[in-house]
Parts: sequence; structure tokens; C-alpha cells
Amino acid sequence: MSNVKRLWWCGALAVALVGGVASAEEKWETVEDDDVVIKVRARSSGVGKEVWAEGDLEANAYDIQTALIDAGSFRLWMPYVKESRIVSTAEDGSRMAYAKLNFPVVSARDYVLHVVDEKKIAEDGTGEFVQRWTSADAVVPVREGVVRLKHNDGTWHVTPKGEGKAHVVYKFSVDPGGSVPGWLASFGQKDGVMDTFEAVEERAQKLGKERQKAKPAPAKP
Repeated sequence: MSNVKRLWWCGALAVALVGGVASAEEKWETVEDDDVVIKVRARSSGVGKEVWAEGDLEANAYDIQTALIDAGSFRLWMPYVKESRIVSTAEDGSRMAYAKLNFPVVSARDYVLHVVDEKKIAEDGTGEFVQRWTSADAVVPVREGVVRLKHNDGTWHVTPKGEGKAHVVYKFSVDPGGSVPGWLASFGQKDGVMDTFEAVEERAQKLGKERQKAKPAPAKP
């Protein structure tokens, strides 16, 4: 996968993002219909896109949840995320998360999100994971030379699907801010989302192996 193809939407995940309701007339366009189904449509504002992606990942749902909750570590495994940190955590577990994204072609971007885990999977694998985030632009001052993503909303919905497998639905709406070439934005509709799924899958697999190693050895008879 070339850097050009990955360069925009991988970081906007970052980490991650559904919000910004489109007009009733706007229909979803399917841009990928293989292992992962990806649909896109224009935001009601006419700027940016809404994306709906879903498919199965070869990773334990609990480990996917662990990866997605730890937004502070995105700089370690999400492409183009150069800074990531948890700004604050509330008593209910919701948190403010910050990330800065560096790209080789367009200006650096950053965002601040209010992240809420609405449902969580138990360690025994039962339940489902639902995470929702919305923009919280005012929490961190705008940085000189960095374009702030002021609209960046979405959800992750992860459901266990047998041993070591999970069904994942990823919905987000984002305004890239500033000037982004049309050809670059079009790459993000498919390739960037696929790269995000791959990054989450790889991270969850790594966390799963670490979790298994950390388990105490069974007692000898």
C-alpha cells in the first residue's frame, strides 16, 4: 500500500468517527463490497464525507475493544498519528482525547474528541462494544501551523463472532479542513478505511498474544 493511498483517512481515525446527518435525498454509494463493505455519501454541509464500513476481523473482540479504548497509544500503531494523548478522564470513564496527524503532502491536522464507551465486552467475551465520539474543539487551543478538524464524529460497534473473530461496524463523518486535493479525498473513501481496519486487526492480535502470555500457568496436580 503506497503512502499516498494511506495518507488522509488512516489518521482521521485515528484514530480514528457517525455524525452530520445527510439529507434524505443523499444516497449511500458502495465503493467496496468484498470482505469489508464500505459505503460513502456527502455530508449535508457539502464538505467532507460520511463513511459506513463493516466486516469481520480476525481478532478477539475483547482485544479490539482494548485497542480502541487506548487512544493515547494511537501514535504507536496508527499510520500518520504522530502525537496522541488523553487530555482528561471523567468519573464515568468518558475522556477527552487529542491527536496530531502528519502527512507528506498536505498540512498537519489535529483533533480533540469527547469519547464515550457506551457498551463494553466482558473479559469472558460476552457482550458488545459500542464507542461514540464527537468533536470537542475548544478543549485544546489551536496550534500554529496545524489545521484543526472541527467536525469529527463517529462510532465503533464490535460484536464477538466465534473464537478469535469479531464483526465490526465503523461509521464516521469528518470535515478534513483546509485544502485537500480531490484525488486524495477519493482515496480515503476506500483505501484509507481498509488500512484502518488492518491496523486495528494487527494491534488487537498483538494485544491478544500479550494477554495470553500474561495469564498465570495452570496449577500442577
